[in-house]
Amino acid sequence: WDAWQKYSHPKSVPAATTESPSETSAPQPSANLHAPLPAAPAAVPVSPAERLETVTVTTDLFLAEVSKRGGDIVRLEFNAYKDSKDKAKEFALFDAKHHYVAQSGLIGDGLPNHKTTFSVVPGKRELTADASTLTLRLEAPVSNGVKVAKIYTFTRGSYLINLAYEIANGSDKEIASHAYYQLQRDTVAPEGESSMVSTFTGPAVYTEQDKYQKVTFADIEKGKAKFATTADNGWIAMVQHYFVAAWIPESGPAREFYMRKLENTANPEIAAGVIVPAPVVAPGGAGAISVPMYAGPQVQAILDQLARPRAEGGIGAQGLPLVVDYGWLTIIAAPIFWCLEAIHRLVGNWGWSIVLLTIGIKLLFFPLSAASYKSMAKMRTVTPRLAALKERYGDDRQKLNQEMMALYKREKINPLGGCLPIAVQIPVFIALYWALLGAVEIRDAPWILWISDLSAADPYYVLPVIMVATMLIQTKLNPTPPDPIQAKVMMMMPFIFGAMFFFFPAGLVLYWIVNNILSIAQQWQITRMIESGGKAANDSKA
Repeated sequence: WDAWQKYSHPKSVPAATTESPSETSAPQPSANLHAPLPAAPAAVPVSPAERLETVTVTTDLFLAEVSKRGGDIVRLEFNAYKDSKDKAKEFALFDAKHHYVAQSGLIGDGLPNHKTTFSVVPGKRELTADASTLTLRLEAPVSNGVKVAKIYTFTRGSYLINLAYEIANGSDKEIASHAYYQLQRDTVAPEGESSMVSTFTGPAVYTEQDKYQKVTFADIEKGKAKFATTADNGWIAMVQHYFVAAWIPESGPAREFYMRKLENTANPEIAAGVIVPAPVVAPGGAGAISVPMYAGPQVQAILDQLARPRAEGGIGAQGLPLVVDYGWLTIIAAPIFWCLEAIHRLVGNWGWSIVLLTIGIKLLFFPLSAASYKSMAKMRTVTPRLAALKERYGDDRQKLNQEMMALYKREKINPLGGCLPIAVQIPVFIALYWALLGAVEIRDAPWILWISDLSAADPYYVLPVIMVATMLIQTKLNPTPPDPIQAKVMMMMPFIFGAMFFFFPAGLVLYWIVNNILSIAQQWQITRMIESGGKAANDSKA
């Protein structure tokens, strides 16, 4: 219908073919969900002023702008979080820059969709101190005797926004419709992301059968996206670093998930949503369908609460905590972050919590670290003799290896003794890295002095410089490789890592510094003991 209108009335169509976010067509349920319904009618032409007119709703947690065009949420600012670049402004999840909007509509003959112009019913627009909820009611134009109202309900202390459709059937025909809920945005990552730290931005689907499935923008654009398309449970979300927006239909009714690339847009844009059947409304009757949307920070405690059954105060959003992405080490990272939260409840500062947690983990692995450093200390004592062997048998590689192994055997040294204990610890420290990287609780969290945001890079690069210095000290404490090229590479490593860490979040650099300092202290003490013991033994032999 849209194509025919453009062909028949070309003068009424702007010269540019770029389509605004609100101009995308409504999705259609496929046959495997229900019999396809008639296509949504073309939107009634509206002026640019009407298209941009919004209603502002203010709660204790955020400011929301709802467009009369479709009743979409086109902007959502959080009071407790600052913009990634300009800390004088509030962070906006939905915004015009990324064409990021939450859209919804009904699929059926004459029913309103995200192109329809709604009228706003007068009422309060700000959540007062004595109120626990705030309602925004929008009404669509009456079509064939059918009245439809779109109702948003905002709750104090909650990032959960409930959206309900009320259908009053004044026609002489039964209404069997579907409702769709989608999130639309461009494919550009949010501002403030470090180029050195890779975090996921894109849609995700969860069902009990297929679990958590992330889908990249590139796969959607290429038509290669793989995800669960139908189920009787689950939700769909748009995920980015620290924040998430998710439509969460109640389990039970069949639903269909979809993702698609939007055509005729200036920049690549993606729509990801879910279609659910609405109750059948008999002539003269009324019906309603309600689906909540969580749009807020990835706070683990909040997501855990929403995942609980309704009887326990949640909404049954099983799997929602998985949007806090710890990668393949989730089984280790999740309890590590639980410990970090427990420490924070005691000390009240996330920076000191990171310091204490790192100390705790270091103490836990003390025996393994001690074994590793003892092995390296012993290697330091024989390094001059290894160099002498290399000079003596430099041209005979086989003989050199035999003499080296004989030396290791006489001195009771395991060449891999310094590596294996460290290898066991690597997964834990990588998991801690990802736990710190994904924790929105650390965003805008100060530590001391100039560190006002642990999730941002050190503005004066003091922490990265300290980290490089600690790595250089560690290199000096380690046994010098007999190969000169290897020795040069080992001396370059602190500077290579330091260059990367200049752009890492301060919280991650702090964690590495504390770990390095503890390692230096432990390694220095063990090396001193081994070398002094070796010297005493040599003196007694002499």
